[in-house]
Amino acid sequence: MSRTYQATGINLKAQILGESDKIVTILTQEFGLIRAVAPGARKQNSSLGGRTGIFVVNELLIAKGRSLDKITQAQTVKTYPGLAQDLGKLAAGQYLAEIVLCQALSEQPQTELYELLNKYLHKLEVLPSDKFSIYAYLAHGVFEFFALAGLSPQVQVCCLNQHSLSPDFTDPNWRVGFSVPAGGTVCLQAWENLRKDQLNPCVTSSAHNSTSGYQTVVHRQDIPVISCRLNATELTMLQQLTQPEIIPMDTPKNYNWLSVEQILRQYAQYHLGRPIRSATLIDSYFAANHDATL
Repeated sequence: MSRTYQATGINLKAQILGESDKIVTILTQEFGLIRAVAPGARKQNSSLGGRTGIFVVNELLIAKGRSLDKITQAQTVKTYPGLAQDLGKLAAGQYLAEIVLCQALSEQPQTELYELLNKYLHKLEVLPSDKFSIYAYLAHGVFEFFALAGLSPQVQVCCLNQHSLSPDFTDPNWRVGFSVPAGGTVCLQAWENLRKDQLNPCVTSSAHNSTSGYQTVVHRQDIPVISCRLNATELTMLQQLTQPEIIPMDTPKNYNWLSVEQILRQYAQYHLGRPIRSATLIDSYFAANHDATL
C-alpha cells in the first residue's frame, strides 16, 4: 500500500496527462516543489478540477508513487480570482511563478519562498487596474525573490569601489551604470578610470629581489560590461526596492517603472540561465494599453 503524506501548497503549473488527468507542479511549505498527478481532474464533474487551477492553494493528501505521486484529496484554502480578471496581473503572477519554479528546491521545506509568493500574489490582486502599479510591484517582487536567494543586485553602492551612490536630481544629464555581470550599479567615473588604467602595462613594478629573482605583478581588473545607464529617478526607484514597501513616486505616469522592470528582467534571466517566457505577456499587455494611457 502506498504511503501518504499531507502538505499545503500552491499550484504553479499544470499539464495534460492522458485523456482526463493532469500533472500539477506545486510549491508546498513542507516538501518544497513537487509534481503530482491529479486523476480525473479534466472530467466535467471532477472534484479536483477547480482545485488544480493556477495559483489555487490547497491542503493536500498525496500518495507516494514510483515515478509520480498522486493527489488523493484536496481542500481549497485560498484562491486569487482577481488575477484572472486582469491580464496584466495574471501575467505578473506567472512571471513570479517562473522565478519560483527555478529557485525552489524539492524534498525540503520552502516556507519562506511559499509565503513570499503568496504575499506578492495578494499584493497584485488588490492593486488598482493600473499597469504602472503592476510594473512597480512586479519589480519589487523580483528583487525580493533574489534577495531571499542571496542574489539581489547591489544598488546602494558602486560594484567597483563600494562607494555609496546618491541620485543627483540637479543635473539632468547625471547617469549611473548598471552591470548585470558585475551584479549591480556602477559609478561611471570609476568605470572610466578603470578603463583608462587598462592602457597601462600589467607589470607595474619590475624590481627584482636579488636573492629570489621574483618581480611584482599586478593583475588587471576586468572592466564590467555596462548593461544600461540609469537617470536619477530610475536609480531612486531601484534603491527603493530594498525597502519592505514601495512608495508611489510623482513622475509622469511612472513610466520609469518600465525601465526598472527591464533592468531586473535582464538580471533575473542572467542568473536563471533562461528567458522568462511570461515576460512576453507583460510586454504585450503594455503595448495593447499604451495608446489608451497617452
